[in-house]
Amino acid sequence: MTAQKFFSAVFLDLNKLNTYNKYVMRMRRKKHLEDRMLSADAFLIAGQNDGFYALTEADRYAILDFSEIFGNNNPLWLELGAGKGAFAFELAARNPDKNVVAVEKISNVIIEALERADREKPTNCRFMNCSVENLKYYIADGVVERIFLNFSCPYPKKSYRNRRLTNERFLDLYKKLLVKNGEIHFKTDNREFFEYSLQTLSENGFILKNISLDMTSENFPENIETEYEKMFRAQGKKIYRVEALLK
Repeated sequence: MTAQKFFSAVFLDLNKLNTYNKYVMRMRRKKHLEDRMLSADAFLIAGQNDGFYALTEADRYAILDFSEIFGNNNPLWLELGAGKGAFAFELAARNPDKNVVAVEKISNVIIEALERADREKPTNCRFMNCSVENLKYYIADGVVERIFLNFSCPYPKKSYRNRRLTNERFLDLYKKLLVKNGEIHFKTDNREFFEYSLQTLSENGFILKNISLDMTSENFPENIETEYEKMFRAQGKKIYRVEALLK
């Protein structure tokens, strides 16, 4: 059965995209951003500067040694689209035996996470300021145990679907980064995006488990709410969730 047939009806929710677009459009560049980034870079393990794309393919590679970064060989968990880092901080606090790396491409946003890290000094949480598609230049194959995708942009236009973080081109990347039996934990408020993701995941070598069609009405004590999730719950919206195991 395809993901499209899995549901009785399909609908498109543009609220998330509109909220995201308004946020980006209205977000002013923070004062002294460059200086602040330099002052709070103790927890930044990779940053993609303006000259990155001028480099040759070979020169872009700067593979990170996580055992050296964290001082241990604990399993590596990766959050993609970390925003201000609230989820990553809580995830790291609840799981001291895991190493958490949060990825956010917008410097204007990640600076708040870096400054918080500089104040709180978490031992098992670090940050990367780069695009998801460029993770291959920093992370070796087969080292990530779990990937978290929380309320990433649904890109409802068909012409933009290759930008979805559950598109096949990104799944190919995740399959390289993940260890054997590694997992992707995915949450969204957008049902069409969820259906699409169920289909792409199942068609690209992942086994789906713990599918939730309305996590707001279920007892899931391990859940960590993001800013978007709190907003959507307040609006009475359903939260869709799935875990995908790499075969």
